[in-house]
Amino acid sequence: EVQLVESGGGLVQPGGSLRLSCAASGFTFSNYSMSWVRQAPGKGLQWVSTITPGGGYTYYSDSVKGRFTVSRDNAKNMLYLQLNSLKTEDTAMYYCAQAPYPSDYAGAPRGQGTQVTVSS
Repeated sequence: EVQLVESGGGLVQPGGSLRLSCAASGFTFSNYSMSWVRQAPGKGLQWVSTITPGGGYTYYSDSVKGRFTVSRDNAKNMLYLQLNSLKTEDTAMYYCAQAPYPSDYAGAPRGQGTQVTVSS
């Protein structure tokens, strides 16, 4: 059974940084592209970033490109998302998903999420 557990969210001021983590288990992590998606209050699921199985390729939505960095540690079955220069519009629940880009993220295995709130 695929299990994904996100952590690292919190309350941060605009311009601040956070590092999200996702612990994966129940599947061969190094064989799968992994993605981050987010859902803001009252809005649909939004794709944020994807990293290929070996970590050699990364993809970002235009809204986060240049500010967020996705990475992975296949030896530890861990996925990360470094969030820099945070804006109020980045406020959302962030999920890691076992999914490539593009994908039906709503149907992909996801964790329970970690809340990121950007506010002064």
